[in-house]
Amino acid sequence: MTLKKRIIMIFLFSSLIPFISIGLISYYTIYSILTNKIQSGIQSNLKQVELSLEGTISNLNHVSQQLAFEGSVGKKLDQLLSSTDSQPYERVKMKSNLKDELSLITFTNPSIGLTLYYFQNDHSYDLENSGVKNSFSPEQLPLLAQYSGISYYGPHVSNNSFDNQYVLSALRKVELPNRDDVYVYIETGFHLTQSILNNDQTGVKNSHIFLDNDGRIAYSELPDTYAMDTIFPGIENGKSSGSQNGFYWFRQESNQGWSIVSVIPKADYNKEMNRWFVQILLFSLVFLGMSLFLAWLLWKMVYRPLSGFNKEIKLMAQNRIQSGIAKTRIPEFDYLLDQFRQMKVQIWELFAEVEQKEKRRVDLEVEKLLYQINPHFLMNTLDTVHWLAVMNGQIEIDRLVTSLNKLLHYNLGKLGQASTIQEEIEALRQYLILQQIRYDFQFDVQIHVDEEVLKMPIPRFILQPLVENSLYHGLSDDGFIRVEVKLTQTITISIHDNGSGMSEEFIQNLLNNSEVENRKVGMGIGMNYVKRMIDSQYGERAKLEINSVIGKGTSILLSLPLSEVEPNHDKSNGC
Repeated sequence: MTLKKRIIMIFLFSSLIPFISIGLISYYTIYSILTNKIQSGIQSNLKQVELSLEGTISNLNHVSQQLAFEGSVGKKLDQLLSSTDSQPYERVKMKSNLKDELSLITFTNPSIGLTLYYFQNDHSYDLENSGVKNSFSPEQLPLLAQYSGISYYGPHVSNNSFDNQYVLSALRKVELPNRDDVYVYIETGFHLTQSILNNDQTGVKNSHIFLDNDGRIAYSELPDTYAMDTIFPGIENGKSSGSQNGFYWFRQESNQGWSIVSVIPKADYNKEMNRWFVQILLFSLVFLGMSLFLAWLLWKMVYRPLSGFNKEIKLMAQNRIQSGIAKTRIPEFDYLLDQFRQMKVQIWELFAEVEQKEKRRVDLEVEKLLYQINPHFLMNTLDTVHWLAVMNGQIEIDRLVTSLNKLLHYNLGKLGQASTIQEEIEALRQYLILQQIRYDFQFDVQIHVDEEVLKMPIPRFILQPLVENSLYHGLSDDGFIRVEVKLTQTITISIHDNGSGMSEEFIQNLLNNSEVENRKVGMGIGMNYVKRMIDSQYGERAKLEINSVIGKGTSILLSLPLSEVEPNHDKSNGC
C-alpha cells in the first residue's frame, strides 16, 4: 500500500472513528431523550385528559345526585308523579317549580348540558332543559362504565337537538318510592368533551380511544383500525403502551376502571427523530468530504518534501552535491533536508578520512617491512645460537638469545593485528631483560597491571616504544621506570621515569617526525609509530599525552577505549 493511501486511510480512520462514535452516542442519547420526551408528553397529556374526564364524570355524578330522590328536586318529582289528574293546577305549579330548580342547577353548573328525567317503561322523558332529538334512547348509547347504580356513556353525539358535538352522559336511577323506572339523564356541556380531547400538547398527531371496564372499545376516533364494540388488542396483560398495526398506543386507566388510549402513527411518532437523523447524515457527508479534502492536502504537503529527499538521495548516489538549496516552506522538512545535506557532506568527509587512514596503515606496513630483514632466517639463526650456548654452558648468552628470540617473534607479527595486554606486558618484560643485559648500568622497572584488563584487546607493539623512549632519554644507574595499566572508563596506561626529561619542542618533534626518532631507535619503530597507530585504530577516542620536566623525568599517559579490537592469537609468524 502506497504512502498516499496509508495517509488517506489513517486520516479517515482517525477522523471518522471519533465522529462515528460520537454520532452513535449522540443518536442513542437523543433518541432516548426524544423518546422519553414524546412518551412523557403523551402520558402527561393522557393523565390530564383522564383527570379532566374524571372531573367531568364526578360533576355528572354530583349533579345527578341532586336530582335523585335524596335531593330536593327528586322529592318534588315524587310529589309531582304522585299527584292525581284531579289537581291540574297544582301539577302545573309543581312542574313549573321543578323546571325552575333544574334551570338553576344547570345554570350554576356550566359544564352541564342536556338534563331530563327518563321513564324507562314507556321510553318517554320529561322536564328537559333543552330540545331533545327524536332518536334519543339511552339504551343505544356506548356504555363507558357502570357502578353505584350509575351508568356512564360516551363519548357520543349529544342528544340535544341543537348540538352535534361529542359529550359524556350519565344515567342514574332516581329511586322513587312509588316507581322504579324513573332515571335522571345528564350530558356534559357544549364542546366540553371535544375541548378535553383536543387539548394535546405533545406536538404529534394522535387519536383517542375509550375503553370500558372490560377493555371493550366504547369510542374510537379510528373506527377503521379499532372498531367499536371490540376488545382493544394488547392490554390483556395490563400493558400501558405498545405498538400495533403501524401505530404506537399509550393507555391511561381511571380510578373508575375505564381507560383512555392515545394512538399515534409511527411515522408521526418518529418524524422528529427521522428529521434529526437526516441532519446528522447530511453533516456526516459534509464531514467526510472535508476529511478527504484535508487528507489530499496532507498528502500534497508530504509529497513535495519526499520528492526533495528522493532528489537528494539520487544526487548522493551519483556522487554529486546539490548546487541549489530547495525549500519546502515547511520548517520541519527544511530542517531534515538541511540535516541530510550536512550528513551527506560528513559522509564524504568520512570516506576521505577512512581512505587517508587506510593509506597510512599501508604506509606503516611498508615501513615495518623495511626493517624486517628476513625475519625467519634471523630467528632460525638465533635458535641455533641458543642451542650452541646451551651446549657450551654459556648461560648468559642463552638468556640473551632466548629473550631476543621471544621479543622478535612477538614484534615481527603482522602490523595492526590485535593482541592482549597480557601478551604486550610479556613482550615488554623480554625487551627489558635484553636492555639490562645490553647496558652496563642497572635500573629499576616496576610493572603494575589490574587483573581485569589482562585479557582485554590492544593493538600490537604499543608498550615497548613508550618504555624504549624512557631508556633512550637520560636514564642513569639510579633510574626507575614505573608502568601502570588500570581499568576505569577506558584502558589507562601510564609510564613514569626519573630521567633527564625533554623539552616541549623535542616532544613535538618526537611525535611528528619519524626520521629523528629512527636515527636513535634500533628497531626503527618508536613514539611516532604509537601515535600513528592509535590515530589509525581509534581516531579521536584515544589520547596520548607526554609531560616532561628537564632534569626530573617524563610521564606518558595513554588512554584507549574499550572493546575496539578483537585479539588474534595467530602464530603464523613463528619459526
